[in-house]
Amino acid sequence: LLDGTARLREDRPMMKLDFFLNLTGKDIRDRALPVALFAMVSCLAAPVSAEKPPLAGDMKDFIAAEPAKPVPAFAITDLEGKEVTLDAFKGKVVVLNLWATWCVPCIKEMPSLERLSVKMKDRGVAVMSVSQDRGGLKQVGPFLEKHGLKNLPIYLDAKGAVLKAIAGRGLPTTLVIDREGREIGRLEGDAEWDGPHAIALIEHALK
Repeated sequence: LLDGTARLREDRPMMKLDFFLNLTGKDIRDRALPVALFAMVSCLAAPVSAEKPPLAGDMKDFIAAEPAKPVPAFAITDLEGKEVTLDAFKGKVVVLNLWATWCVPCIKEMPSLERLSVKMKDRGVAVMSVSQDRGGLKQVGPFLEKHGLKNLPIYLDAKGAVLKAIAGRGLPTTLVIDREGREIGRLEGDAEWDGPHAIALIEHALK
């Protein structure tokens, strides 16, 4: 293996040190300088790959969108019946969570989404928990009271328009959306959204 590595390195085009030691002033002007300039231009022209989001732990099944893609327009309502669109959150990283009162894994992750909202709201992160319950507020209101979710921003989508718009396959589904309204990726299933791996992903989106 070492011999193979050595041969591999010898095969790579390299500039020998003796080349520079034996150069005259004219050589530097006529030969070395153009070579150096070519190397600099080549480095600048090389494509820079976008840094991928860190995916581990609870986020290991996060499906990254490559590249990030615009989230389709949708309209939902808040608990007071006021219409809300994603445009209202432009400039913020949005954690868009789709859930329902009958969905066991949805219920499991909601406390962590609430803690995430409290922890990150002053850092430009907005959590949107959008209920897909057909009963609307009559169904969601008592559920929120029962579970004591007072600090989790809840929205209503009784027609399931958001799930259709994003081509969601089930609940819970959570999208991470960048400051320009583009989907960075999504997680299908529950997670600890205030855990270290989720926070690392959201921190990445804030950059």
